[in-house]
This record gives sequence, C-alpha cells and structure tokens, in this order.
Amino acid sequence: MALLSESEAQAILQKVLGLFKADECFAQLVGDRAGNVRFARNTVSTSGASDTLDLAVVCSFGKKTGYATINEFDDASLEKTVRRAEELARLAPEDPEYVELLGPQTYAQPASHREATAKLSPDGRADLTAASIKVCREQGVTGAGYLAQSDRFSAIANSRNLRGYQRATSVNFSVTTRTPDGLGSGYGVADFHDVRALDTGAVTATAARKALLSRDAKALEPGKYTVILEPAAAADLVGHTVSSMSARSADEGRSFLSKPGGGSRLGEKLMDERVHLSSNPLHPDLPGDAWAGDGRPQRAVDWIKNGVVTNLTYSRYWARQKGVAGDGIPPLNRGSIEIGAFESTPGVIMAGGDASLDQLVKGVKRGILVTRFWYIRLVDPQTLLFTGLTRDGTFYVENGEIKHAVKNFRFNESPLIMLNNLEALGRPQRVNASLIPPMVLRDFTFSSLSDAV
Repeated sequence: MALLSESEAQAILQKVLGLFKADECFAQLVGDRAGNVRFARNTVSTSGASDTLDLAVVCSFGKKTGYATINEFDDASLEKTVRRAEELARLAPEDPEYVELLGPQTYAQPASHREATAKLSPDGRADLTAASIKVCREQGVTGAGYLAQSDRFSAIANSRNLRGYQRATSVNFSVTTRTPDGLGSGYGVADFHDVRALDTGAVTATAARKALLSRDAKALEPGKYTVILEPAAAADLVGHTVSSMSARSADEGRSFLSKPGGGSRLGEKLMDERVHLSSNPLHPDLPGDAWAGDGRPQRAVDWIKNGVVTNLTYSRYWARQKGVAGDGIPPLNRGSIEIGAFESTPGVIMAGGDASLDQLVKGVKRGILVTRFWYIRLVDPQTLLFTGLTRDGTFYVENGEIKHAVKNFRFNESPLIMLNNLEALGRPQRVNASLIPPMVLRDFTFSSLSDAV
C-alpha cells in the first residue's frame, strides 16, 4: 500500500470524524514502508519488508474512553471501528484524570524525511550489509548484525479541529563481531535519517578492531575507577535521566527530583556545570517529531543547563492540577498513543566539547574504556541508581594508551552522581536516536565481575 499524502490521510480521518456520536473523537493514521536484513556468521540469514497502514480511533463519553484499531479503510470498516470505540467507551469506568482533547495547534516542520532513505531498495540494503560482511571476513572475525530502513508518516485529527501530518525516514544498523575462539567481542551501531551518512564498513571495522583487542581479557578487582564511556555506553544512562524527569513523580516524592518535605528540585544545581541536556525537534542532525502522543507540539527544551534542572515533564492533567503551563514534553514520547512502527523522537541532546574519543583516552592516566552497557535496570528511582553490565569491549587504559582488555563488570551507578564526577567531554555523536558525547568520569562504581564476553 502506498504511503499516503497529507490530503489522502486527512480525507480518511475526516470520514472518521463524520461518523462519531460520542462527546469527543480522536483519530490517528500511521503508515510505514520498511525493509530489513539480518545476518549472522558472516552470512545473510533473513531479508524482509513490510508495508503497513493502521488507524486508531479514540472516543469519549464524558470521562469514559474507548479505543479501537483497524487496517481496513472502506466506509463500512471505518464505521465499524468508530462504533466499537464508542461501545468500549460506554463500558469503561470513568477516568478521574481525563482531560478534554486539544484544539487546533501550530506544529513545527522537522526535516525528518530524506528521499535517499525512502528510495533505498532491497539491492541497496544488500550492498550495505555486504560491506559489513566483507570487513568481517577480511579481519578474520565473525559478524552478526541487523539493518533496518523505514519510510513512514503519521496523521492526526480530532473533533476539536486539530490536524497534523508528518513524514520521516530512518535507517538503523548494528553489528556484533566475535573472534573465532569466541573470547573477543566488539560492537558498532549507527542510525540516521539520511542513509547517505551511513558507512556500514567503517562501523564494522571499529567493531572488528574491538573484538581482536578484547581477547585474553584480564580480571581487575571491582571498585571505583575513572572511566571513558563511549557514546553508546553513555546514551542509555543519559537518556534515562531525562525520561525520569517527571514533575508528578517529583511532586509525589517518588523521584530523584523530589525535595524533602515536598515539592521538586526544579531550579536547583544537581550536576556539573558543563552538563547541558536538551531536546529539539528542529535540530539539523537529530530532527524529531512535530507533536507528542497527546497532540501537544514538540518544541526545543532545556532539561538541565549548566547543571541546573530547568524543566520537568508534565502530562496535561498534572500541569492543570499544578496550575502551570506544563510545556515540558518527554522527548521520547513515553505514554503516548503509538501504533505501527512509528516511534517518537527527537531524543536527547547532550552538549560536549571538540575532543575525539582517542584524544580523551590519551588524557587518562589510569582508567577503564567502556564500549557499551547492557541489561540496564533501575534499582532506586529516588537516587536514580541503575545497575547493568559492560559488554563487547572493555579495556584497561594506562598513561593514555589501551594496555589490554579486561573482564566485564557489573556496575551500580547513578547518573546524578556520574554527571557530578565529570572530568571531560568529547564531540557529540549520534547514537540510539540521541546526540551524546564520549565522556571521562571519575569514581565510577564497578561492583562485581561478569564472566560474559
């Protein structure tokens, strides 16, 4: 099925809005044309493509709401879906936190669509995959990876005359490399809106080099170490920080931003003054979505600036309860109405410096270089304490040089502490739909060893 233009999508949504008998109605239409290639043991294992179009309808009677979806668009199917949403609404209990739908909004126009990515063919995906496999074979490592491309649109409309349409492309690539003996492992990842920026060979070469370097890993005692976190390692912890900045959680005493005795720590300096976390749907290197899941326009927001908490995220209900504008919308769009493969960005942007990763390593007298973390879990929301494991290349650095690989660690650390122990920041890089710099941190806590490679 062809991706719909704005006029085609809105024509379907207006049909829906002409059918409802409830007090309010919201409709969202999402289409996605996607392709992927998966490979393992230096050989392509699967190749797939999908072409989807999904409609979601939400109807409300007072504070009672029902939700229905469908992927058929004849008049009878549209009416059936609206009637189903209304039927479910009548059966639903009242939602004490219901907020009426938004009226017309003005949306930004992020440059999220790239024609080169939209036109990437199966042969093009195969060529990108072949470039990665070629490097693996030349370097004598075994590679396993995944390449995914998407061209998608989203359109919304409601009974209060709100309208919106946006289109975006993306390409994501990740590869894990192993030495033949299974004792060395490396990892590389990249994502872009424009496929022309993706060099799968270069990403794989870095992963292969890590795999070869990580053989014969030596055990170091757990403890507090200076660490150099590559962007892929830092991204999850930094992203979790912003996604945990809920005003409601802070006000209710359930957050690291809760103030003893009540209230939030909005306006307080909690981190090193070099820490600047933001989101911006119009950022040229990380264009995002025009709206959040509830229809509010996405805008540029500083979350932490000069180490000071400058904004919190608000639902419309909680903003109304507190009598504030509540313009802070989570950049990752958590809790929104999402169907199909359309996911909200823009993600998190962290300011950095001009140094490369290699330059940061050269400035460390004794420390641990971490490629990435995995299996990250929240331990304590009130201190923002996380635990997880290093993976796919962990190295001991001495006098600015990588000396040898080390066995993987389990860590127990809070980004709140981590970003107070900042030594240096490098040049931000796009990773996992965010812009994150490599960073040097002191006193990072490794609590135990892991036998995993």
